[in-house]
Amino acid sequence: MAEERVRYSDAELQEFKKIIQDKIAKAEKDLALINESFINDQNNGTDDTSPTFKAFEEGAETLSKEQNSILAGRQEKFIRDLKHALIRIENKTYGVCRVTGKLIPKERLMAVPHATLSIEAKNMQR
Repeated sequence: MAEERVRYSDAELQEFKKIIQDKIAKAEKDLALINESFINDQNNGTDDTSPTFKAFEEGAETLSKEQNSILAGRQEKFIRDLKHALIRIENKTYGVCRVTGKLIPKERLMAVPHATLSIEAKNMQR
């Protein structure tokens, strides 16, 4: 019977590091776009239109800003989780399930590089 691996090799960790760094770069660009649209005051020159239309427009603008704020918050959390994954790579604990202590399958880490739980542990939480 083959020995069960307790961690990914340094070469594998470097592969994951590259994937995570690429994801961070993309996520930071996306966050910048979200923040830019959040800050951008899109006044379409409707100051002279009917008050009813203006009320609808302001409501929609408020909703849009709230949605952007939620998106920005999620994106910031995603970036933070990816940066924590980089720290785990440096500590050589990346890819180890924090509940079971087993290696998280490589396929899962490719799909969700900031994962800290195996599917088995995730299912135990339900």
